[in-house]
Amino acid sequence: MGKSILIVEDDSLFRSFLSTILKEEGYRVEEARDGKEGLAKILGGDFDLAITDLKMPLLSGMDLLRESKKAKPESRWIVITAFGSIDNAVEAMKGGASDYLTKPLSNPDELRLIVRRVLREADADTTISLLSEELGKRFPPVEMIFLGEKMQKIFQLIKEVSPTSASVLISGASGTGKEVIARVIHQMSLRREKAFIAVHCAALTETLLESELFGHERGAFTGAVASRKGRFELADGGTIFLDEISEIPQSIQVKLLRVIQEKELERVGGTKTLSVDVRIISATNKDLKKEVSLGNFREDLFYRLNVFPIELPPLSERSEAILPLADFFVRKFALPLGKHISGFTSAAQHALKEYTWPGNIRELQNVIERAVILASGEIDEEHLNIEIIPETVPAGNGLLQKLERETIQKTLAGVDGNRKEAAQILGVSLRTLQYRIKEYGL
Repeated sequence: MGKSILIVEDDSLFRSFLSTILKEEGYRVEEARDGKEGLAKILGGDFDLAITDLKMPLLSGMDLLRESKKAKPESRWIVITAFGSIDNAVEAMKGGASDYLTKPLSNPDELRLIVRRVLREADADTTISLLSEELGKRFPPVEMIFLGEKMQKIFQLIKEVSPTSASVLISGASGTGKEVIARVIHQMSLRREKAFIAVHCAALTETLLESELFGHERGAFTGAVASRKGRFELADGGTIFLDEISEIPQSIQVKLLRVIQEKELERVGGTKTLSVDVRIISATNKDLKKEVSLGNFREDLFYRLNVFPIELPPLSERSEAILPLADFFVRKFALPLGKHISGFTSAAQHALKEYTWPGNIRELQNVIERAVILASGEIDEEHLNIEIIPETVPAGNGLLQKLERETIQKTLAGVDGNRKEAAQILGVSLRTLQYRIKEYGL
């Protein structure tokens, strides 16, 4: 389907002339006779581009541009000005117009080229914006993500499913990197030139989620001052990632099922059926089969989403990746702080490998960010602030506990209470020593 263009021009002959040229190029064109009608069409519809004359009755082109940008700041505009009135065009471009045309238009190719360029720039800007969600989050390199036998098997699955349009359901505990995997699938797919859009389903109320996913028409609810495309429309031709899919309410599950089955939707408050071609990758940290049995999740939707399941192991089962990921996060957080962190001490490396990481990669990232702030030179165990719980001595073995307590007490006394030095003498990690001190009440 061609791009949609609105032409706002009070000169009916010139308006018809522009419309004919653009329709011949395959664009969908609507017309407005003046600025007031143009504003109504902008607020009530969705156009990839608007072309307006600057001098018009009822509402000038400059005022139309200004009012439209308030409601739809992402809208793209080309202004038309009479020959010799270039200053007005410059003022309009400062107000948000992308380019201008002068009339009379001597060469139709000028119109074709300018329209083509503005629409191409709009597509590029949209793609960059959508791929830069999550506040510009930067992920570790692919070769680091897939370290180890378990993750290599997952990488093989990804290589098999990426070129297809099959729905993928990624399961795993929070922080295991489900969105990273979704992005890798998108980048390895035939849709990689189109948008990747992530929607965090649990972060929005039912009403907001419905509007976010499917869009809304003007006046659909309080505050809907203009029509808006939903995430499915914005992802047309690309990939949508639905994180925490288990949290979607039943009412929205029905609409989502329709999108998957029929490849069409209706906006909130709308009656027009819109076609979309979107690949769906969803993620969950819950057992969706169990949610189905409990009546919380539709069985038919589950089978539609679960065409190709991928289960991510926790970080504790990906030990090969812990230190490389830690090094990556050190570089990531040290650079903006202007700090030079040379690496980890052997005690810190031991602590990183021994810790169970219940929060997975997200917890590792947070721990390293804090350590980078605190450290200078090398990151030591004390900078990590993680508690490694060692295997405890059986409670019945009171003699061993007594001897251990006395040994720790004497060692601490010999170094004036310096726990780091005491840990080195005793041959244990600082965290282990701190745990024992707490356990024995020293």
